[in-house]
Amino acid sequence: MNARTDFSLEPELHPTLGNHHLDALEEETIFILREVAAAFERPALLFSGGKDSLVLLKCAEKAFGIGRIPYPLLMIDTGHNYPEVTDFRDLRAQQLGAKLIVRKVEDSMARGTVRLAHALESRNVHQSVTLLEAIEEFRFDALIGGARRDEEKARAKERIFSHRDGFGQWQPKAQRPELWTLFNTRLAPGEHFRVFPISNWTELDIWQYIEREQIALPQLYYTHRREVVERRGLLVPVTPLTPLREGEVAVTRDVRFRTVGDITCTCPVASLAGSAAEVVIETLAADVSERGATRMDDKTSDASMEKRKKDGYF
Repeated sequence: MNARTDFSLEPELHPTLGNHHLDALEEETIFILREVAAAFERPALLFSGGKDSLVLLKCAEKAFGIGRIPYPLLMIDTGHNYPEVTDFRDLRAQQLGAKLIVRKVEDSMARGTVRLAHALESRNVHQSVTLLEAIEEFRFDALIGGARRDEEKARAKERIFSHRDGFGQWQPKAQRPELWTLFNTRLAPGEHFRVFPISNWTELDIWQYIEREQIALPQLYYTHRREVVERRGLLVPVTPLTPLREGEVAVTRDVRFRTVGDITCTCPVASLAGSAAEVVIETLAADVSERGATRMDDKTSDASMEKRKKDGYF
């Protein structure tokens, strides 16, 4: 995605773009959020402070009301997240009167259940271990996540109510059929569900909804100046966790984040979009998927996400 300099020149990209379909998407999401509350004893909502989970939280607010969301928010913190995002996470949970549970990969490292190959190894993949430990600690039977099918092909395979076995693993070939709004929520002891109420949304839907509902986001999602270096087609932020390599030279670019995650594997894109409306225009013109344009961890192999999901990843 290339930076745009004059958004007034772009209305031809969406001369008839409407947002009435958002009502149907919102209605479906609210239905699923209420179904989880009705069908499970100990659900939790995965909340990172990112745009998708903020949209999910907005729908939960509409489903139940401020101060009445019937399940806690859960964040698995690698310790390498952008502080602007974790600060926003805490603020939003406080505003809604929601219980926020944070479990840290560093605690799993201290217990010896996570071992890094070297000090600068990305902790992102190791979140699966900490997440499964949190599920066991709180005996969660359903975890609501903000994944969307258009993000990545492994996520496109998943059902809205996605079963996990007693080891927390996903079996792609043993998924339960979903017809209309008929969800099979039956569980055996030790099993749980991952539930994805915004599976049917696209990145464009998310940004149109953010614009329509005036949802506040961490500033990282909008254009700002940042030191980056180009590697394998990605703009890698220059940080203490992702330092320059020998021979590399940093450049300062106008960038924004399409997705926000662990610093060690999430990259910004060149952009001058400073509002949700301008991001909608950019998204209409995008020809690379959100994760394809921003994630180093998805480039390790064509099946990297599927393998991580089988191991318990989000």
